[in-house]
Amino acid sequence: MQFFDTHAHLGLIYDDPIEQLRVIQQAKQAGVTRILSINNSLHDFSRVYANLKAVPGIYHAVGVAPSEVTNPGSDWVHDIEESVKLPNVVAIGETGLDYFKQFGDKTSQIELFIQQLELAQKFNLPVIIHNRDAGKDILEILSQRLPDAGAIFHCYSENAEFAKKCLDMNVYFSFAGNLTYRNARNLHETVLNVPLDRILIETESPFMVPAEFRDKKRTMPAYLPSTARFLAEMLERDVEELSAQLWKNSCKVFKLPE
Repeated sequence: MQFFDTHAHLGLIYDDPIEQLRVIQQAKQAGVTRILSINNSLHDFSRVYANLKAVPGIYHAVGVAPSEVTNPGSDWVHDIEESVKLPNVVAIGETGLDYFKQFGDKTSQIELFIQQLELAQKFNLPVIIHNRDAGKDILEILSQRLPDAGAIFHCYSENAEFAKKCLDMNVYFSFAGNLTYRNARNLHETVLNVPLDRILIETESPFMVPAEFRDKKRTMPAYLPSTARFLAEMLERDVEELSAQLWKNSCKVFKLPE
């Protein structure tokens, strides 16, 4: 079996490049042979990309998260346009809306989000969406501005009804370690009501520790198979069969060879 961690903040697990490489090696030993590295800011992207650009199996997304809305960078659009030309940069993000933390104001967040959707369209890349208490606005925006290459709702947190509203669009639903929590009924219902070919899994490292590793302080990409096993039990599928489908989904959305 092989797994693709579609969302991991490697730079937040450890700052040190040697420690980052150790985390990646541990992941590979667990069967996680591809990881999409995520950063919230362009500064962090530059730093982590420089550390990991030559590491096999590591891919990158570049974007500005809602948390950075008040300070995205003086020329952030140009910086993204240059960064997407780099090897192994396969997505825009994470970007989106976060009304829970109330970063900046809603108007500024929406403008930042829309500009990155336009960049995703321009460069034919999928967009990785951060959504916290902002589903209504995100859905309305995507209904008009979804890039042709599609989108991924990362660390999906809405309910099954919200997911059903998205099924007519080219979107994927990525589930993290919180899927394994007993009280995550909205997520459990969602995975039972969306097509398997729209599902991805991620660790959201270093956050969202799976229930199996609840004694740990941070999530690692090596923990991804735990979420896959839980998902397989929920769907009453063989975990090897499921892992093959998840791998296929991940490669398809990021336009990578299987």
